[in-house]
Amino acid sequence: MSRAVVFGCSGLTLTEEERRFFTEADPFGFILFARNIDTPDQVRRLVDDMKSCVSNTAPPVLIDQEGGRVRRLRPPHWRDYAAPGVFADAYAADPEAAIEALTLSAWLMADDLFRLGIDVDCVPMLDVAQSDADPQVIGDRALGGDVATVVRLGAAMLDGVERAGVCGVMKHLPGHGRSVVDSHADLPRVTASRDTLDAVDFEAFRAFSDRLPMGMTGHLLFEAIDSEAPSTLSPVVVEQTIRRSIGFDGLLFTDDISMGALGGAVGERCRLAIDAGCDIALHCNGKMAEMQEICGEVGDLGPGAAARADRAATVRERLKADRQSPEPGEADRLGGILASMAA
Repeated sequence: MSRAVVFGCSGLTLTEEERRFFTEADPFGFILFARNIDTPDQVRRLVDDMKSCVSNTAPPVLIDQEGGRVRRLRPPHWRDYAAPGVFADAYAADPEAAIEALTLSAWLMADDLFRLGIDVDCVPMLDVAQSDADPQVIGDRALGGDVATVVRLGAAMLDGVERAGVCGVMKHLPGHGRSVVDSHADLPRVTASRDTLDAVDFEAFRAFSDRLPMGMTGHLLFEAIDSEAPSTLSPVVVEQTIRRSIGFDGLLFTDDISMGALGGAVGERCRLAIDAGCDIALHCNGKMAEMQEICGEVGDLGPGAAARADRAATVRERLKADRQSPEPGEADRLGGILASMAA
C-alpha cells in the first residue's frame, strides 16, 4: 500500500539519495515543477525514473499546467498557452467562441503532458474571483467572477484535458477566490458569511463533485465555518463542507503542505491534514529533510482513501483508453480563434 503523500524532487534528474528515499518511502505519486523541466526527452526520463521507484504500477504524476502565469512547460519546447482569464474575458462577448477556444487550448496543453508520461493536470481551478481579492493571488488564473461562467468554462477546460487522456483535479476546495493575501506566504482569512460562501464559492465545486475523481484543498481560514483552523487542517471544513455540503467524495489532496499559510512543523501539518480528513498530503519543494520528517508522521493510505484512490485510478485508465490525439492543424485553428476573439 502506498504512503499517503505526493512528493516533488529537487532537479532535472533524481539523485541517488532521492532514488533510495522514494523506493523506501513509497509515495502515492509525484509532482513536477519548473525546476524539473528542461527538454521533452529529459522530462520523459525523469517521469519514468520516478515511477520505477514505487510499488504502485501506475503512480500518478501531477503538474500545474493552467496556462498563463501558472505553467511549468514553456517555450521553446512547448507552446505558450493563454491564461484562463483570457477566456473568461472573451466569454462575456462571445461565449461559444470562448468555450471552443478553451476546450481546444486545454486539449493541446494536456496532450503535451500525456506525451511526457504526465497523466494528472491540476485543473480546472474553480475559485470564483471576487473584485476585492488580491489579483496577484488568483486574478487571471480564474475562469470567471460568477458561478455560471466558472462552471461553464470549467467544463470546457475539463473536456479538453480529458480528451487528451489526462485526468483533472478541481481546486482549491472549498474556494480561494476571496483571498487578499498569498497563501504561499501567509494565511488568508475569509470573512464572508456562510450563506454567501454557500451560494457562490461552494456552488462552483458542487457542479463537478460527481465528475472529477480528485480534488485539492486551499489553505484559508473561513471564519464562518472554523475560526481556529485553516481549511486543510480543519475536520469541520473537510468533513462538513467539502464532503457533505459540496458533496465531493473523491480523492482529496492538500495544497502544498510547505506553504507559509500553515504553521508548525511540516510533518505535524501532514498528520493534522490527514486527521482532518484529507486523503493525501502534497509536498512540493523537494527538500529531503522535510520529506524525511513527513515520512515519520504519515503512513499508508487509509481504507477510505485507498478506495477513493482506486476509483481515481479507474478513471485515469479509462481516459487513457479513450484518448484522442490532436491533428497537426489544431494549433493553427486555436491561433485563429484567439486572434478573432482579440480583434
